[in-house]
Amino acid sequence: MQLAQMLIPMVSAFAITIMFMPLFIGYMRYKKEGQVIREEGPSWHEKKSGTPTMGGLVFIAAMIISAIWVSIWQHQLTLSVWISLFILVLYGLLGFYDDFEKLVHHRNEGLKAWQKLAGQILGAVIFLIAYFHEGFDHTLWIPVIGNVSATWFYVVFVIFWLVGFSNAVNLTDGLDGLVAGQTTISFATYAIIAAREGRTDVLIICLVTVGAMLGFLMFNHKPAQIFMGDLGSLALGGMLAVVAILLHREWSLLLIGIIYVIETASVILQVASFKLTGKRIFLMSPIHHHFEMKGWSEWRIDLTFWLVGLIASGIYLVFFL
Repeated sequence: MQLAQMLIPMVSAFAITIMFMPLFIGYMRYKKEGQVIREEGPSWHEKKSGTPTMGGLVFIAAMIISAIWVSIWQHQLTLSVWISLFILVLYGLLGFYDDFEKLVHHRNEGLKAWQKLAGQILGAVIFLIAYFHEGFDHTLWIPVIGNVSATWFYVVFVIFWLVGFSNAVNLTDGLDGLVAGQTTISFATYAIIAAREGRTDVLIICLVTVGAMLGFLMFNHKPAQIFMGDLGSLALGGMLAVVAILLHREWSLLLIGIIYVIETASVILQVASFKLTGKRIFLMSPIHHHFEMKGWSEWRIDLTFWLVGLIASGIYLVFFL
């Protein structure tokens, strides 16, 4: 794709998002359907209770519509595009049911953990079937060990990667605009990689995501008019892992997705420390809440985390592209 053509999928997803998001916000307000804030969260988040949620429904639709028509136009409607959209939809549906249960019962509880995990694993298995059908390389380089080509090992790794990063992005989605901005940076980075490697089909997926996230950020920045919900964050996290795998740059997520890794690690460390010693490492986890408890504003946390993600992505592009 030419540089000018790359703007088209972004503009398409952006335009659809900003066109229909106000209508969706108005509908959710009319129905008085809003986010239920978890009790263990920061007390000042209570004022966000009632804010419309499930905004992911709009930007996911924008991404699907834009990805399909642009892929047809560019003769790039490949299995990679379909399987990426499949993960987007399936993980989005898991999040949708989770959000729907919370809204209907007016509590911050949705799917049981095992139900969500089962759905994520199912999606990963179907992705792997398509991946192997296309004959993509399943050799994985492991530090110290070297290249590992065992199929079973790659299967376990991919399932872990999809489930792990889907949940990691979901954990990160705790502040106005944080995930919308961070995923914009992440997918823009993978768009550069895809363009460099001539993977136009993956490039289109990345570009429509960037466009949709920029559109959503207009309504999600502080003070947020709407949240993306689990519907949006689970879907974005799953597709982020899919893009990294399709480009066969699986380990890149540890650097390009460093914010999601840190957020998840903070939760794991907090739980482990409390269970083993009875003491907490952070004032609250995930770590963005720790900084809130320290007195940082949401904008300061957003900008700092975005900057860290941008620098990490820049380092990857400079040294590993």
